[in-house]
Amino acid sequence: MSEGFVGADPAPQLDGWAHVYSGKVRDLYIPADAASIETSPYLLVVASDRISAFDFVLNPPITGKGAVLTGLSNWWFEQIDVANHLVGEGEAAAAPAVPDSVSDRAMLTKRLDMYPIECVVRGALTGSGYAEYVATGAVCGIALPEGLSDGDLLDEPIYTPAYKAPFGEHDENITFERSIELVGEEIATALRNASLRIFTHARKLAASRGVLLADTKFEFGADPATGELTLADEVLTSDSSRYWDAELYAAGGEDRLASFDKQIVRNWLAANWDKQGEPPVLPDSIVDQTLARYRELSARLTGE
Repeated sequence: MSEGFVGADPAPQLDGWAHVYSGKVRDLYIPADAASIETSPYLLVVASDRISAFDFVLNPPITGKGAVLTGLSNWWFEQIDVANHLVGEGEAAAAPAVPDSVSDRAMLTKRLDMYPIECVVRGALTGSGYAEYVATGAVCGIALPEGLSDGDLLDEPIYTPAYKAPFGEHDENITFERSIELVGEEIATALRNASLRIFTHARKLAASRGVLLADTKFEFGADPATGELTLADEVLTSDSSRYWDAELYAAGGEDRLASFDKQIVRNWLAANWDKQGEPPVLPDSIVDQTLARYRELSARLTGE
């Protein structure tokens, strides 16, 4: 577990499944009779209600968050015409049943040979990309026009990959040329093309719901049986993407870049914690506001 994780291992024991790994906010299981994660045909990915910021998992959890994010991921998988890691109904019979206790926040998936590239697409200049632009005039080796401001939309989205560092280390922004060195030109090009295509489609769909998709990250792997490039992990959720309210953005006020994610938590911590020792417990009001923000985005996108 991360050094920033406070408390005991939160992963529940699930009938028919063996817990093999926990990240800051998700738990991973394989069938109880599988020899190892490397050979298991199935994985159960459970989105917890844990929330992290500044490399710490915080208390209390955001109850309901895991279900909201899983539901939104599943909805996006249905909108995207790219192979994904979800196990279809006809294939699921051979896997252990997904326990009712986690069914609303679990994804039954195929095991993939994952690529060590985080496929970041930016449709706006903000966050770490804006900081890099201010310092160098470029983002991950891509030169951008002079005079851009924080939050400016880009004429065309840019692909700015990151190298997925070993557990416990920070991911590293890289150039496209470096991604070729890591996975080869054919795969690197396929990752870039698929990421840009998905982002462009998602941005148009989100815009039709009054939401701006500023940036996001995707992860892909190869299907061990076919080699097919396959979309994995969560997709286009509040935790993996930055969304803005289109009306507020156009109005240009101070809150035009207020995102539908855990920025409320980050802001509260920044005002109430000096980043020394363990972070303070989140107030109920911050927990409630954060969950409401997650739910609002899901409702606006899906209509549910």
